[in-house]
Parts: sequence; structure tokens; C-alpha cells
Amino acid sequence: MRFDILTLFPPLFESYLGQSLLAKAIEAGLVQVATHDIRNWSQDKHKKVDDRPFGGGPGMVLQAPPVVECALAVQRLTEEGRQLSPGHLVVLSPRGRTLNQAVVQELAGHQRLVLLCGRYEGFDERVFDILKPDEISIGDYVLNGGEVAAMVLIDAVIRLIPGVLGDDASSLADSFSTGEGWLEFAQYTRPREYRGHEVPEVLLSGNHEQIARWRREQSYLTTRRRRADLLNPNDDHKAD
Repeated sequence: MRFDILTLFPPLFESYLGQSLLAKAIEAGLVQVATHDIRNWSQDKHKKVDDRPFGGGPGMVLQAPPVVECALAVQRLTEEGRQLSPGHLVVLSPRGRTLNQAVVQELAGHQRLVLLCGRYEGFDERVFDILKPDEISIGDYVLNGGEVAAMVLIDAVIRLIPGVLGDDASSLADSFSTGEGWLEFAQYTRPREYRGHEVPEVLLSGNHEQIARWRREQSYLTTRRRRADLLNPNDDHKAD
């Protein structure tokens, strides 16, 4: 899978791309990530890409021409003489649809994602009118820019790419990924006892059927206690 990131600050991604599972996935050829500096498409001699909003108001707005031309150019990229697919264009925006596990699974179905990161007071509206991107928000709050949101999206999506996790089944038990969309059950490891807290006996029993039943029950109880909004009226019976 390929990610193309359009940003005013490519260096922000250098450390992120060189760490942990993502770095291993890139090294293994499972994931490709490229960053593109929007300023390279500015026609201004000082590489200016923002201006004051018409009608007045605080802050600066990203101009349409450099953003649109950058996005279109990246979508037309070739690799080894082969035309890449245009990909699925995503703008990280607080007014977009909320990123959840269902959306992550949808995005993971694309072979290429082009992620456009905003800054300042956002984009000239003509960016949306012309490019018609998928607008996605990572939550009901505002960040300084879309770069951190893009990292969140990438982190969530790569977990669903076969081979990225040590065990592909790991993602199936994650919160929001079970059949019911419940939160994940509690996990334990060595030592068996720590500061008076012991590992539940059922996990030491070796009885896989009992362990599966316990985990399902714990998943339900945790969801009911912390995120009851994820349950539906029939879930009381499903946990039995």
C-alpha cells in the first residue's frame, strides 16, 4: 500500500517513518510512504502559499492554486515508467467524517491514499470544490495542522495490511474490531502476581473454551462500563 503525504512540513514525518512497525513495513516493501512539499507548487518567488481571507478575519488561508496543483501532480505520478493509480484523496479536516474502525477498514481497501494536510485557518474552499476529496476528522477538536492526524490515520490503516503485524490475528481482537465492535478484553502477562494483584485463574487453566468465554464476557463488561454507546439492546444476551 502507498501513502502520499502533501504537507508544508515534510521534516515532521522523518522520525515517525523511521520507527517501529511502520519502519519495518516500509523496509519489507509492504508499505510505501512519500512526502511532498506543497510549497514546491507555489508560483511566488518566496514560495508563499497563504494569504489573508477575503471578507476579513484572523489568520491566513492556504491558497487554492498551489494546493490543487500539488494534489493533481501527485495523483499523476509515475513509478518506474508506470502510471500509478490516482489513489483516494483524503483531506484531514475537523469538519470531515469521524475516523473510526469502520472507516479505517474502508481506507485499508485502497491501494493508494493521498493525504492532504492543512495549516493555519484551513484551505480556500475552491480546493474542495475542485478536488472533491474525502474529508476525515480524527476527533472533535482542532490541531495546529493535519500532519499529526495523517500519522494517526496511517498508523490505524497499516495494522490491517497483511504482514505488518507479527500475527495478523492481533488486529481482530482490537477494540472496535470484534464482530460486535466492543472494546478489547483485559490482557495479562508475567509475573502472575504483582503488588497483590493476581492474574485471573481462568487464563492459567489451559481451557481454551473457558478462556474464550471469559474474554468475551470481559469485553462486554468493559464496553458496558466505559462505552455503553457502542452496545445495542441485544448485547446483554450476546455476552452470555
